[in-house]
Amino acid sequence: MADFDAIYQDETDPEENIEETHVTLVPDPIVVRGAGNMTVFGLSNRFNDEFPPGLQSRVAPEEYQATVARINSVLKKTLPVNVKWLFCGCMCCCCTLGCSLWPVICLSKRTQHSLNKLLEWENSRLYNKLGLRWRLTKQHCDSSSMMEYVLLIEYIPKIPIYRPD
Repeated sequence: MADFDAIYQDETDPEENIEETHVTLVPDPIVVRGAGNMTVFGLSNRFNDEFPPGLQSRVAPEEYQATVARINSVLKKTLPVNVKWLFCGCMCCCCTLGCSLWPVICLSKRTQHSLNKLLEWENSRLYNKLGLRWRLTKQHCDSSSMMEYVLLIEYIPKIPIYRPD
């Protein structure tokens, strides 16, 4: 009973308990910003189709430009309608106590949903097989505190599978 309060030194070597850990370095994601002249609720009317150097030897430039062209075609179809509704909503905003802006918000969400569906299809068709993932995300603008939607191209780390012998 006298040994109850005694403190003993741990006799195991701490290096024996450390398992091998594998660290996978993943490059920073590539950001593709809007390159259009019009922005509605943070969504630009087109994205830059210039091939980023970070994708060199990962994706063919033609495939990248085809993906951006599909994204820009969705924006080309939907954003002019959003601008018309925004203009009408601003004209009637005082009379409707701001309720006339709801259609623009709903159309903007629908555009975002369409772009996300397109990016999911592109990812499942090609980019996930290449270890990449495209996403539409919000980021702060460089010059102000406003938010904008950008295309984020992330690298998917390949996790080694542990197989015991």
